[in-house]
Parts: sequence; C-alpha cells; structure tokens
Amino acid sequence: MKNSLKTNCFTVLSIMLTLLFVSCKTISQTDTKSVDAKKELLISANLKWSERMALSIMKRHKESYMIDDAKAPHWDYVHGLVLTSFEQLYKEKGNSNYSDYIKSYVDVLVDKDGTINTYKMEAYNIDMIVAGRLLFNLYKTTKDNRYLIAMQTLRKQLEGQPRTTSGGFWHKKIYPNQMWLDGLYMGEPFYAEYTATFEKGAKLDDVAKQFELIQLHATDKKTGLLYHAWDESKQMPWSNKETGTSPNFWSRSIGWYAMALVDALEYFPKNHPKQKELVGYLNNVANALEKFQDKSGLWYQVTDKGDKAGNYLESSGTSMFAYALAKGVNKGYLPKKFKTVATKAFDGLTRELIKVDSNGEVTIIQACAVAGLGGSPYRDGSYEYYINERKKDNDPKATGPFILAALELNK
Repeated sequence: MKNSLKTNCFTVLSIMLTLLFVSCKTISQTDTKSVDAKKELLISANLKWSERMALSIMKRHKESYMIDDAKAPHWDYVHGLVLTSFEQLYKEKGNSNYSDYIKSYVDVLVDKDGTINTYKMEAYNIDMIVAGRLLFNLYKTTKDNRYLIAMQTLRKQLEGQPRTTSGGFWHKKIYPNQMWLDGLYMGEPFYAEYTATFEKGAKLDDVAKQFELIQLHATDKKTGLLYHAWDESKQMPWSNKETGTSPNFWSRSIGWYAMALVDALEYFPKNHPKQKELVGYLNNVANALEKFQDKSGLWYQVTDKGDKAGNYLESSGTSMFAYALAKGVNKGYLPKKFKTVATKAFDGLTRELIKVDSNGEVTIIQACAVAGLGGSPYRDGSYEYYINERKKDNDPKATGPFILAALELNK
C-alpha cells in the first residue's frame, strides 16, 4: 500500500515537472519569437547608410507609389528620382526587395498596352520624363513590350517638346521660352540613354545642346555658379532684362544640373565630340561649388549667401552635390580632390542633418520641399522667397540623392 502510494506520488510529481518544463519551454520560445519579431522591425546600424535610408523609405511607404506621401499612384519625377537610387542599390546589393519595389511602382502605372496612367503628354512637362529611366532595365530583363511602348511615348514627348528659338527645351508648356536647371535632370539622362540604346546615339548632339545653352546663358561669370532659370524672351518679371536669368542661386537647382551632367555623360563615348565639353562644364560647376562649401561640409539653401539672416544649411542640394562630385571622380571626369569635398559633404549630412530613431529608422531634415518661378501664386525668385519656402523632413529630393551619394562613397 505504501509502495503503491509512493509510486502514485512519484508519477504525479513527474507529470507536474514535465508540464512545468514544457510550459517554460513554450514561454521561452514565445519570448524568443517576440524578440525576433522586434528585431525584424529594427534597421541595423551595421548596415551602410545607403541601405539604412532605403529601408527607412520602405518602412514609411509600404507601397512605392506612396513615396512623398502620395495617396494614390501617379507618374511623377520624385518617384523616378528615389527609385533610380533603388536601382543603383539593387545593382550593388542584389537584393530583390529593391527591384520589386521599383517594379511595383511602374506596374501600377503602366498598363499592359503600355499606356502610362496619369501622364499627359499634351502638358509637355519635362518633369514627367525622368521616371522613364526605370523602364530601361525592366524592358531589358523582362522583354515585356509595354515598357518599350511607355519609353517610346516619353521619347515622343521630347520630339514635340516646345523649344526656345535657340533649341532649348521649355521646362513646361505653361512656362514659355524658359529653361530651368531642374529640367536638365528631368530630361537629359533619359534622352541620352534612349538615343544611345535605340538610335545609335543619333541625338547625343541634341542632348549636349541643352547643356550648352544653360551653360552659356545661366552661368554667372563672377562666381561660376548657375542661376535657377533662364528666360530667353526676358519677358518674365523675375528675369534680368539684360541676361534673362533669374535673380538667385538655389542649391538644389544647381544640384539637378550637376547630377544631370554625371548621369547623361555615361552615354557619351569618350570619342564623341561633345564629351569633353560636358566634362568641362562639370569641372566648372565643381570648382564653383567648392568655394561655397560651408566648414560643416554642407551648402546653404541660397548658395552664395552663407549665413545671411534666414539662410540655412540645406540637405537636398548638399546630397546632390555629394553624389555628383563623388560619381564625377569615380568616372574619371573630375580630379580626385573632389572625392574629399564629397566625403566632407556626406559626413556633414550624417552628423548635422540625419536623425536615427530607436528602431534605426533614418530621417533627413532641412530639405526645401519645393521651389520654382512664376506660376500662381507668383514666385519671384528673390532671396526672401527661397528662404521662406517650407521645409520637409524626408523629402524625396533629399532621400534619393542621399542614397546615390552613399553608394558612390561606399558609405
């Protein structure tokens, strides 16, 4: 009887210990899974800045069309800019999450017949060309004809784009006779790649012509910097009545121009008669920019006005300069000293204008949200205008070039 009682007690005790062990093990596994789930939300500080920024963008914008806080898909230049940086990141890292993010944007906007939803050719807005750069690799890798048709549509816009009497593309149909520095980035890298890929480079002279006109008419002889825009007709109230230029130097517009040069130059063979000319323009703007770089490594919103009241160190222009200068050196267009200038700029960005939260999400601050000329309400291009335009954290005109700069600098 006693032995039976002992046996039963031992059995009950064994069962209780077993249940306790299984319970503890289950709790332990649950805790581990919970920790792992939390880890998945973290963006590791061990990653390079290029991936940290890209992952932060993807975390903020689950769908790629949501970039710039868009509520619905639309064909736009900021998506083209940011996703171009993702394309370069994919080439570097081979992570299909980046290429899928690009494809999801294009596929939600380009129909099976090649129609680009929300795009209106009749507006002749050169901003709408740049997202077409995403189509080249998609067509090359998939051979899906809709991407080719979409590219041909954008090429047709350039064929009919209104021009100045001297041959320069108007920035938009609603801005007659005006060339803006922004427009060089929006149109020329696509134009150069298209003509090099499908036309045996037949229109490279026309690509170079756009840079020639801006260099000739928008460059300030004293500083070497370029004004935001040039009105050939000299009719706009913001234009100088002798030169046709707008009144101030805006860093981001010069950034657009510098990026346009390094990206378009990729499609100019070294023996092309205009290649050295374009490389010369890049060297001119690089030398001018170096003189106005702040000791922090950054550049001001109004490039030449330093710490004048209201001016501020601006992230999008600085990111663009860092990218263009670093790529210019890497491609052999610029002297090696400009890699140091670019590195100083990038380090200034990460030190002064980058914030990282507890989950590792990266935010870039002090980016000018938008700036232009003319229009309604009227924008006069004055110093006061540029310094008072609103700022936006994580503006895509800063995040995209930041990734591109990080890749060129291996940061």
